[in-house]
Amino acid sequence: MFLLNIKMKSEIFKAVQYLRSGGVILYPCDTIWAMGCDATNQDAINKIYNLKKRNISSPLICLMSDFKMAKRYLSITNKIKNYINSQEKPTTIIYDSVENLRTYKNSIAVRIPNDTFCRKLILELDKPITSTSVNFSGKSYPEYFKDIEPDILNKVDYAVNLKRDVKLQEPSKICLLYTSDAADDTPCVDLGGRRI
Repeated sequence: MFLLNIKMKSEIFKAVQYLRSGGVILYPCDTIWAMGCDATNQDAINKIYNLKKRNISSPLICLMSDFKMAKRYLSITNKIKNYINSQEKPTTIIYDSVENLRTYKNSIAVRIPNDTFCRKLILELDKPITSTSVNFSGKSYPEYFKDIEPDILNKVDYAVNLKRDVKLQEPSKICLLYTSDAADDTPCVDLGGRRI
């Protein structure tokens, strides 16, 4: 356990150096292998769009370390906190407004990861990071690090050396914040349109 903590700290240190300099990293998140950058750096975000060959109109998920960080950018009510805390599966919430984050103009999809490495990485950077699958747009995402396309792997600035032999295969559930004055305690709607 002690050696794992040393390795994790070392990987966080390296990844943060690249993130602070505008780099793009590959990292294991709480769902699948992800491609990320400093979510406040538009040039870095543009690099991800170019790497993935993704249309810039398709937004990237933003990971935040905790509710304290999320409150810098979002209006988080106790109802929303309780909903997020009650989820058994990683859940990304789409908010219809965002503050103090110029790279996300109108709406933003946010997840607070339930993963020690991700949370510590974000806390050390002290900024949100983007999270998108490590694949070309429209293609399937890799479940193992070894399955990442060489054309992507060779163009990122750093690939975190953790969980490389672990199968990461479950994307997050994505929900839209329910903004009406509904009487029940469920503040979100899944993208399929059913209340959850």
